[in-house]
Amino acid sequence: RPAILKPRKLWTGKQIFSLILKPNSLSIVNANLSTKGRNYTKDTDMCVKDSWVVIRNSQLLCGAMDKGTLGSGTKNCIFYVILRDFGEDHAIRSMWRLARMASYFMMNHGFSFGIGDVTPSRKLLEEKQKLLENGYRKCDEYIAEMKKGTLQCQPGCTAEQTLEAVMLKELSSIRELAAKACFRELHPTNSALIMAQSGSKGSNINISQMIACVGQQAINGKRVPNGFEDRALPHFEKFSKIPAARGFVQNSFYSGLTPTEFFFHTMAGREGLVDTAVKTAETGYLQRRLVKCLEDLVVQYDDTVRNAIGEVVEFTYGADGLDPVYMEVKNKPVDIERQFMHVRNSLPCRDELPLRGEEVISVGKQILAKSEFSKCSASFHRECQIFLENFGLRLATIQRLYRNGSKVAMEVERTTAGQIEQFLLQVRNKYSKAITEPGTAVGALAAQSIGEPGTQMTLKTFHFAGVASMNITQGVPRIVEIINASKAISTPIITAEIENETSMEFARKVKARIEKTTLGEISSFIEQVYKTDDCFLLIKLDLDRIRVLGLEEVNAETIRYSICTSKLKLKQDNVDVCGSSIITIRPDSTKHSHSLNAELQRLTTAIPNVVVAGLPQVSRAVIAVDDSRGTPKYRLCVEGCGLRDVMATFGVIGSKTKSNNIIEVYQTLGIEAARTTIMTEITEVMEGHGMSVDHRHIMLLASQMTSRGEVLGITRHGLAKMRESVFNLASFEKTADHLFDAAYYGQTDSVDGVSERIILGMPASIGTGLFKLIHNHNDTQLEPIKELIFNMVLGE
Repeated sequence: RPAILKPRKLWTGKQIFSLILKPNSLSIVNANLSTKGRNYTKDTDMCVKDSWVVIRNSQLLCGAMDKGTLGSGTKNCIFYVILRDFGEDHAIRSMWRLARMASYFMMNHGFSFGIGDVTPSRKLLEEKQKLLENGYRKCDEYIAEMKKGTLQCQPGCTAEQTLEAVMLKELSSIRELAAKACFRELHPTNSALIMAQSGSKGSNINISQMIACVGQQAINGKRVPNGFEDRALPHFEKFSKIPAARGFVQNSFYSGLTPTEFFFHTMAGREGLVDTAVKTAETGYLQRRLVKCLEDLVVQYDDTVRNAIGEVVEFTYGADGLDPVYMEVKNKPVDIERQFMHVRNSLPCRDELPLRGEEVISVGKQILAKSEFSKCSASFHRECQIFLENFGLRLATIQRLYRNGSKVAMEVERTTAGQIEQFLLQVRNKYSKAITEPGTAVGALAAQSIGEPGTQMTLKTFHFAGVASMNITQGVPRIVEIINASKAISTPIITAEIENETSMEFARKVKARIEKTTLGEISSFIEQVYKTDDCFLLIKLDLDRIRVLGLEEVNAETIRYSICTSKLKLKQDNVDVCGSSIITIRPDSTKHSHSLNAELQRLTTAIPNVVVAGLPQVSRAVIAVDDSRGTPKYRLCVEGCGLRDVMATFGVIGSKTKSNNIIEVYQTLGIEAARTTIMTEITEVMEGHGMSVDHRHIMLLASQMTSRGEVLGITRHGLAKMRESVFNLASFEKTADHLFDAAYYGQTDSVDGVSERIILGMPASIGTGLFKLIHNHNDTQLEPIKELIFNMVLGE
C-alpha cells in the first residue's frame, strides 16, 4: 500500500528498500535491526538527520541506509544480519535486488559532479578568512612567548618541541573548523556532500580541501623540516616559524596553490608514494614468514590445536573453541540484545499472557534448567542469565511507572514465556554452530588475518598517548619487531602506575628515583687543580639543583660511593669528601706514577657520566597526565630497559607495571607474561590503525611463539627451533645449506607437515585430510589367511 493516499498516492524510498529485503509475503526474511548510521546526532530514533536506522520484520521504519548499514561492517550491516539469521541464499538475493535497482536508478537519473559543486560562497570565504586570521594570530603569540621564554613547556619537552606541538595542533584545527563551516554552507543536494555522507566516496576532509583550505602538510608526522640552511625553502627568512614557512597551505584546490604551497604539497605526496612502495615489500615478507611458521596448526578431534608432529600449541582454540567466522559482535557468536529483539518482533505470541519483570528472571532460570540446555557451557548459562536479569529489572521498573493502568503496563516491552524459550534456543543453536570444526587450518587463517591488515598500515611512528615528546613505534615496523621477537627494540617504554596517582609531588619523587641522574648534571663545576706536590680533580656540587630535582637520598657521601663503585676503578682512599658540597678525586699514584696528567684528563671526561641516582639503563622518565575523567591522574612513562628495577622502585605498583619489550618481560616475569604481552602489543598496534583482528588469531600466534618455553621469533632461526623438518626449512630460506647439512649428517624427515607433503605430492593431514575412512565390504568375501610356517614351528 502507498504511504501517502491523499491528495495522490505516493510511495517512499523506505518502502522500496523494505521490498528489497522482503519482496513478498511468502519470503521468510523477517530481519530486525536497530543501529546508528554515519551521520547520527545523539537523539536515538528522533535523529534530526534521519540517521537512526530501525528495521522491524524487514520494514525500514526510520533511518537512511548508508555505508554504515549496507557496507562491510559486521555488527550494523543489514546483509550480515540476514546472513546470520536466514542463511547465505537470502543474503545473496537481497544484495542482488539492491544492486539491480541501484544501477537502474543511476541509468535513468544519473549523478553528476562538477566545478559548481566545489565553488565556495562569499559567506564561506569570509568565515575562512576569519579562521585564518585567528589561527595566525595565535601562532604569532606562541612564537613571541617562546622568544620571551614564557612558553609553558609540556611534560618531557623542550621549548622548541612544545612550540611545534602547539602550532601543529592549532594549524590542524583551522582545517577542521573550515570543514565544519563548509558543511554549514553546502546545500543538501550538493553532490560532494551526498557522496561523503552516504560513504560511497570521499570524506569531510576531502570536501574541505577542495572548497576551503588544504591545511597543514605533514612529513613524518611533523611540520615540514629544513631543506636548506635553517629554512624549508629559500623563499622564507632563516629560522622562520610562521605557518606558511613550515608547510601550511591556506588555499583550497578550487582557488589554486601558490608555488611554495604546491612544493610543500608535493613533498607530502612523495612521502605517501615511498611509504606505499616500501610497505609492500615489508608486509609481503611478513605474511610469508607467518604462513610458513603457522601453516601446520590444525584443530584436532579432541579440540586441541596441534602441529604436524602432534605437539599441543593450545589446549582449546582461542580459549573457547569458537570459530571467528561465526562471530556476530566483537569476539561473541551472538548479539544477544539484537537476537532478543528479533524473537519478540518476529514471534508476537499473542495467545500467551505477558510476563511481569520479576517473572522474566524466574521463567528464564526454569527454561535453562531443562535437559536441552544441559550440555551448554557455563559461560553460555552465565551470559543468558545476566542478560535476562538485566532485562527483567528494566521491565519491572517500566511497569512500576504505569501503576494505574496495569493492562497498558504489561503491553509495554511485552514479553512471554514462549518468546524467552525460543530466544534461548536460538542463542544455543548459534553457539553450537560457532564451534570450530576439527581439521580447520587455524594456523594459516591466523597468518592471513594478521598479514592482510598489515598491508593497509602505514610505516610511520606516532606520538605516545599523554606525552607529546615520547615517540612510540607504530604500524608495520612495530608488528615486525614483535613478530621477530627483537631483543633491542627501537622505542622501549615501561608504563608504571604509582601508589598515589592523584599527587603530582609524589609522581615527581618517584620519577627522581627512576630517572638516571649523572654527576655532571648536579655539579656547579669540575676542575683540575695542580699544585707543586699534588694534583687532583675538584668537584663542586650544586645543592640547589639537587633539591629542585627532588633527589632526597643524594649527598656527598652517596656520590662518593657511586664514584667508587663505577667503572672508573677508583679506591675509597682516592676520593675525599670535603664538606657538604666539595669532593676531590686523586689519581692512583701507584698505578699511574708516570702519567698522572693523562690519568687526570681521562677522569675529567669520564667523571661527569657517573650515575649518582636512578637506574642506569633508563634514559628518562616522563610524568603522563590523564585528565579525561575530570581529576588528573598521573603515571610514569619510562624510556629504556630495566623492568625489574622499575617494579622494585619504592612508590611504584609492581603488579601494574607494563613493558613493551617482550624479551625483557619474558626474562623478568616468565613465558606466560611474554605471551600476554605479545597479544596486547599486536592488538594495540592494530587498534591504533583502526583495524580489528579477532583475538583468537593473535592468541594462536602468541601461543606458537611461546610454545617451546622460550620466545621464538617468526624468522628462519625461530622456525628451525619450532620444527625439525628438513623439507620445511629448505622450502623457506637457505635451501642448499639445509639440504647439504641434512645429507651430510644423515638427517631424516618424517614428512608430516604441509610443505613437506606438497613437495612429495601427498595429501596433507589438514582439513579433509585429517581423518581416515574404514570401508565395510559385506558383499566381498576375503580369502582365508594362510597359516604361517613361523607359527606352525612355534606350535601356535
